[in-house]
Amino acid sequence: MISEINNLEGYPLTDLSLYQYENELYEKGVKYIAGVDEAGRGPLAGPVVAAAVILKKGATFKYVNDSKQLTEKQRELALIEIKENALAIGIGICSVDEIDLINIYRASREAMISAIRQLKIKPDFLLIDAMPMEIDIPLLSIIKGDTLSVSIAAASIVAKTTRDGYMMEMDKLFPEYGFKNHKGYGTKEHLEAIKTYGITPIHRKTYEPIKSLLKKK
Repeated sequence: MISEINNLEGYPLTDLSLYQYENELYEKGVKYIAGVDEAGRGPLAGPVVAAAVILKKGATFKYVNDSKQLTEKQRELALIEIKENALAIGIGICSVDEIDLINIYRASREAMISAIRQLKIKPDFLLIDAMPMEIDIPLLSIIKGDTLSVSIAAASIVAKTTRDGYMMEMDKLFPEYGFKNHKGYGTKEHLEAIKTYGITPIHRKTYEPIKSLLKKK
C-alpha cells in the first residue's frame, strides 16, 4: 500500500493553505494541536463518529483533504499517511439510541469530546470543525474547518473511514438495505428498502421519513 502512495499519479497534493492555522499556532509556541471532526450527522442509519488527531509538527501530506472531496481510494491512501504522521488519534462514537435520545447535534458534540478524551496525549489547543463546546482546552471552532485546516481534514478522514467500516459490517447483517453502497444516507435505494422491509435496530427513529412511517403504524 505504501508503494501505491508513491506510484499513484493524478492526485493533487494537499493544499499548502491547509497548514496556515497550525503554523500560526506553532509560531505562538503551541506544541500539541488536535484537529477534531465528525462523520454521520445526515444518515438515516448508523452512529455518529468523531475523531481527534494530533499530527507531528512539520508533517506534510499528498492526499489529506476534506474527506467529502476524496474518493474512497483517496481516503484509504490519506489514512495511511495520517497514521504514519500522527502522534495520537482518538475516536468517539455515539450510538443510534443516543442520537434519538439527545438529538444529533448534542450527540455529535459528545462524540467529539469522547474522541478528545481518548487521545494518549492531551492537546494544548483544539481546532474544531464548526462545533462550539465547553472543554478545559483552548479551542478555535472553524466553519468548514475540514477545508481550511490539515488537522481537521485528517480528523474528518479518520472519522469517515471509521464510520464507513462500521456500515460495511452492518451491510453483512442487513444486506437487503445496501449499507455498503450508501452508508446509511437517504438514497433512493435505501428509502425503497425501508418501505419494503421496515427499519433495523440501527435506523434513527427521530429522522424523517422514518419518524412519520413509525407514526402510521
